Amino acid sequence: MDFLEGVSPHWFWLTLGMILAAAEMLVPGVFLIWMAGAALVTGLVAWLVPIGVPLQIVLFAVLAIVSVFLGRRYLRDNPIIAADPAMNKRGERLAGQMARVVTAIEDGEGRVHHGDSEWIARGADAPIGTKVRITGSDGAILLVEPIE
Repeated sequence: MDFLEGVSPHWFWLTLGMILAAAEMLVPGVFLIWMAGAALVTGLVAWLVPIGVPLQIVLFAVLAIVSVFLGRRYLRDNPIIAADPAMNKRGERLAGQMARVVTAIEDGEGRVHHGDSEWIARGADAPIGTKVRITGSDGAILLVEPIE
């Protein structure tokens, strides 16, 4: 490895840690960050304590395994809660809003108009023009009830 000749091994580990941390931002999954931490700690230890490269590799492997398992346990015990659980779930976001029946709801199914879109709807039978309240969604199908 001529390109690493003359380079202190700790710089390799510190650089690897930064590359892995940057890669975590590009490839989400909360995995590479633990590996980055292991590489950074290995780099700091190699900088402060004169240990050989084989021992550095063993230290990195042990730290990587331990950090990944501890990280998984931490995330299992402290799940990340979305600020807006209905984000990207348009049907759920429409719950509570009003719509107008454009194709009569017969035998529990029809079409409603909301905003600039028409949606398949399920609910109590209702004639064309009836105003309904959206109560939820089942995939791309709105669940509605007539407004009394």
